[in-house]
Amino acid sequence: MLFPLADDDRGLSGPAFITIGLILANLAVFFFFQQAGANEAFTYGWSVIPQEITEGIDLTTGQALMVQGRQVTIPQAPGPSPIYLTVLVAMFMHGGYMHLFGNLLYLWIFGDNVEHRFGALAFLGLYLASGIVATFAQIFLNPDGVVPNLGASGAISGVLGAYLVLFPRNRVRALFFYVVVSVPAVVAIGLWIAFQFVNGFGSIMVSEETAGGVAYGAHIGGFFAGVLLALILRTVIKKERDGAYTSDTYQDDMRRYW
Repeated sequence: MLFPLADDDRGLSGPAFITIGLILANLAVFFFFQQAGANEAFTYGWSVIPQEITEGIDLTTGQALMVQGRQVTIPQAPGPSPIYLTVLVAMFMHGGYMHLFGNLLYLWIFGDNVEHRFGALAFLGLYLASGIVATFAQIFLNPDGVVPNLGASGAISGVLGAYLVLFPRNRVRALFFYVVVSVPAVVAIGLWIAFQFVNGFGSIMVSEETAGGVAYGAHIGGFFAGVLLALILRTVIKKERDGAYTSDTYQDDMRRYW
């Protein structure tokens, strides 16, 4: 499996402020509201619980669930009113340091290119819309589920889908075992989405079997939302919009790795 490290940011017109802002927002929610996982009441209360969304209720007590032949209790906590606010807030929450680091690394590498191509507001809309679609894709797979869903993965999957539409031949530096290689984005992202499909279809066969793990349905739903939105936006926004830091000249041999 390829692990992306950087992409070719040659010719970008300046800092990607929305991408940076989204990274800071994810960090703020994790460290200040979730308290790096210590504030379980916030994490369980503001995560997306499929049953809460489909039935419009707020589960506040632990829910029993059979996992691999034994009964476990899934903690719950009071959430916002209306409970549907969790759909937005949960996409800025994370389950741990590695979950946070992996998501923000992908956003840092691929987000700036998409933001510069479409502009700040369009990129923000694509990010949020992809995250919402991703959440409902996961809910669709298990509408009565009581396992908390959280993380920016669905929204960032949408960014990856948009990147693949816009920059399929951009070079991506990635770690392959212990070697750093340079491959086209279509290879790096293509392998990633293939992995989601293989594991996603496997997980469908076992329903709410593991009481946690990776929400592959959200990844797939967010990815295709990003692809569709990028195809639409590309016809509306014909070229990259100039920003305050647009350069008048470019050097072909200059690269920036954000």
